[in-house]
Amino acid sequence: MKPMTKNLWREIRASRGRFIAIILIILLGCLTFVGVRAAGPGLNESLTTTVQDLHLSDVQLMSTTGFTHEDVTTAAKVSGARAEAVKFTYATGGKNANVVALYGYQAGQQINRLRLVSGHLPQAANQIVLDAQAKSAGYRLGQTFSFDRGAQVKRRRFTIVGFANSPLYIDNSLRGAANVGDGTVDWFTAVPASQLDVPVATLLNIRFASLQGHNTFAKAYDTARNRKLRALKRVFATRAKARSREVYDSAVKPIAAQAAKLAAAQRQLATAKAQVAAASHGTVTTTPAIEAQAAQLKSATAKLTAARQQAKAASVTTYTWQDRSDLPGFAAYGDSSKRIAAIANVFPVFFFLIAALITFTTITRMVEEARGQIGTFKALGYGKWAIARNYLIYACSAAIIGSGLGSVLGNLTLPRFILMMYDQYLPLTTTVRFQWGAFSLALVASLLATVGAAVIVVRRELQEGPAALLLPKPPKSAKRILLERITPLWSRLNFNQKVSYRNLFRYKSRMIMSIVGIAGGCALLLTGFGLRDSIAAAGTRQYSQIITYDALVQLADHQHDAAHRELTATKQYRSSTKIAANTATVRHGAHSVAAVNVFTPQTGAFDQYIHLATPAGQAIHLPSRGAVVSQKTAKLLAADVGDRIQVRLTSGKTVRLRLAAITRNYMGDYLYLSPAAYRHAWGQAATPNAYLVRLAAQSKGQRQRLAHRLLATGGVLGTSFTADQRTTVNKMGTMMTPVVLIFIIMSGLLSFIVMYNLTNINVSERIRELSTVKVLGFYDREVTMYVARENIVLTIVGVLAGFFVGNGLLWYILQQASTAQVMFPLVIHWPGYVVAAVLMAAFTGIVMLVTHKRLQHIDMVGALKATE
Repeated sequence: MKPMTKNLWREIRASRGRFIAIILIILLGCLTFVGVRAAGPGLNESLTTTVQDLHLSDVQLMSTTGFTHEDVTTAAKVSGARAEAVKFTYATGGKNANVVALYGYQAGQQINRLRLVSGHLPQAANQIVLDAQAKSAGYRLGQTFSFDRGAQVKRRRFTIVGFANSPLYIDNSLRGAANVGDGTVDWFTAVPASQLDVPVATLLNIRFASLQGHNTFAKAYDTARNRKLRALKRVFATRAKARSREVYDSAVKPIAAQAAKLAAAQRQLATAKAQVAAASHGTVTTTPAIEAQAAQLKSATAKLTAARQQAKAASVTTYTWQDRSDLPGFAAYGDSSKRIAAIANVFPVFFFLIAALITFTTITRMVEEARGQIGTFKALGYGKWAIARNYLIYACSAAIIGSGLGSVLGNLTLPRFILMMYDQYLPLTTTVRFQWGAFSLALVASLLATVGAAVIVVRRELQEGPAALLLPKPPKSAKRILLERITPLWSRLNFNQKVSYRNLFRYKSRMIMSIVGIAGGCALLLTGFGLRDSIAAAGTRQYSQIITYDALVQLADHQHDAAHRELTATKQYRSSTKIAANTATVRHGAHSVAAVNVFTPQTGAFDQYIHLATPAGQAIHLPSRGAVVSQKTAKLLAADVGDRIQVRLTSGKTVRLRLAAITRNYMGDYLYLSPAAYRHAWGQAATPNAYLVRLAAQSKGQRQRLAHRLLATGGVLGTSFTADQRTTVNKMGTMMTPVVLIFIIMSGLLSFIVMYNLTNINVSERIRELSTVKVLGFYDREVTMYVARENIVLTIVGVLAGFFVGNGLLWYILQQASTAQVMFPLVIHWPGYVVAAVLMAAFTGIVMLVTHKRLQHIDMVGALKATE
């Protein structure tokens, strides 16, 4: 076997370029396949590690009556639960009356730990820790932070001693909503718990040790957490009654004392009346003084009764339960990682298939070229296995080296690069596990593409005898092609053009593989650009073509006029319309969608604020019967026009409505009803409780001030601006930028290597033909164009096919990447087509330049030697 082994190494050295090209193609395929597939799990695992290190609570509980030590003990009754009661409130303060979520810090707290960026945690009564994001507003250590009047703190001025991040706020741009200021939280802060002027804790954080081994976004975690949550609700069901009694008893103690005094006064009044009656022998039973005292007692009795009723109402304990998915930015992060994982199930697979296909072709051509060598070894008496062993080891070596390097590099680089680009989130503890499953798939596919090709071709070649193998494989005979039958066109072509077109169809397998390779690379490039454009288009279309109002103002039950006056007094105000805005759960068969926004307009000007149209673009007018449902909602319900759906408002009964139309919509779930349809369904008119407002362009500061003024009227519950929602959508597109960038770069590299490899195979197969042309007197440039014409035609056809395939691939990826809240339109702007085509043309030019240099140094004598 020693001569065969030497020959193997000699073969590898002699064909270094081809061997390296095979490795590079496999490496790129495996790098993309394993790396991108590791990105989604890497994002989830990194955030899981981060929140576990900071002991993020699994459940947050809020109560209308606060929490005591007894509540902490109650939570501990659930197996594995650890609970901490925290003082918490919202306040305004700072340089611009910023809204802050104010937490009472206790030394040694174990749940929702703060991660310091600089400074230290509060140690004295006058110290405060600010959100790390407050540094961007100019706050520094040692400065003073002052709260506005009305804040529930015992002192108004605090010294900034630290900046920190909190696992409760993983998204640096989202801090949630509040019931003070402009309704949007800017930062969180922490002061010593003793400095909050709050009688009892207002938040109960609960963490379960048994849940910390799960990925926080995994279904197993959700299932286990929900089981614990049900157990918590059971133990707190009885605790709510006990807590209500505690609060009521505490509230009625002073009322009871007042009632005792009132009873004594009433007895005194009765005695006085009896004395007056006795003195007058019954003719007079009262006097003006007694009447005045009786009136006072009656008034006092009424006040006590009202106080008792008020105490009873205020003592009713109701709980609000939250889990991690309710925290600001948490669900969006999970959706983003799921979106990347969904894309990773499609794009890298297609990428890898192209790489494997080209590798298969390369190995096939390599073995076919070595038929003379195979014939020689067979003539020397070597067995089939001994001969096949060389080519199998050659192919296997390339597969193992390429897949091993590609998988390791992909796992080490791509997920970490994507994590590094997630700078809008709190600093994550990078955790990326090696994807053994993806690596195994990549290795098996690589071996099939290389060793499989070698087995097939070697087996076929070994079936021939030594004499036949020692002769060159006869070239395929030329045949008339379809173009020749079009005489007016064929007669106008010159000799070189006719040869090129004949050669294209003469080697059909090479033509097909070249088109597939170029089309695949172009499709991958186009898909990368399309992903970027489609994700951005979701927000752009939603907030320019469908939703054209600028703010939704949620009204309280009274003082609507005050809110409207404040709106119209705003310089940027353009127009507004009242609507009834509700939330509903919608069902159809076994499918349901919760938290669907139900809008019922009150005027005919509704289409100036929301444009309803079918997915095909035809305008929709709200019908007098039935409902109009947004596109994604209808898809989730598996409902179509004419179906009956069940709608249950959060404040009303369940009704059945006919689905009258489906309107295009890219973000959120919506159901629209005309006033007549609402009245027919619920038997009463819809109560207007919100304004849709159109405003001129406003800065963020102007929006905050307007929301603050509206809240101050007392007639507004909150204001949401579409500009803020659009910013969130834009950030969603920004989060996908690193993934798209990776796709574009890797697709470009694969396209270049594929084109170089296929051209190299083409030249190697036709070296005798090209040498003959050169011997006949063709100049170097003409010899290069002999091949280049074919490549140019194949590139044009491949690019056109790539445009078609790219659109199909993008459509499928977008279907996989859509979530319950967001769907993406298929959009590829013209620069994407141009750049993809230009890149493919540039790759063709570079490859032909390299080929030109090679053809200048052809060993014509060696190539034309007769083997006989």
